Amino acid sequence: MLAITAVAFFAWLAVMGVDAVRYQWSHVPVVVRTAGACLLVASFPTFFSTFRENRFLSPAVRIQRERAHRVVDTGPYRHVRHPMYGGFVLFALGTALMLGSWYGTIGALCLIGLVARRAVLEERALQRELEGYDAYMRRVRYRLVPHVW
Repeated sequence: MLAITAVAFFAWLAVMGVDAVRYQWSHVPVVVRTAGACLLVASFPTFFSTFRENRFLSPAVRIQRERAHRVVDTGPYRHVRHPMYGGFVLFALGTALMLGSWYGTIGALCLIGLVARRAVLEERALQRELEGYDAYMRRVRYRLVPHVW
């Protein structure tokens, strides 16, 4: 799944460049582009605080027993179980809108779907293998976006 997401991510970047710069297929109003820039900027503190709080972040879903892996429930993890993926929602939509690419926005939604699927699969592994994750899931109800999902 990681390989598929990586290929899709780079294809998404290429599509936005071709759309927004080369051929200018999309005509995105300035107010929408400005809102996109705000979303993009909002993603940065989300990423920063996620990396600051969770020293177990890894591209591969695995329990790091050699590092005494434990449930992280501080910082943004108090509100959502996958704040990095939540930050990615802001990043992907913000980037596409800021650059002025409706095709990029469609691609962002597809990427968000892939990331959401990964979050579900990741949670299954964490429930099976990480002590205390079940209790954490009961305390923190939302996966990516507070009060939404």
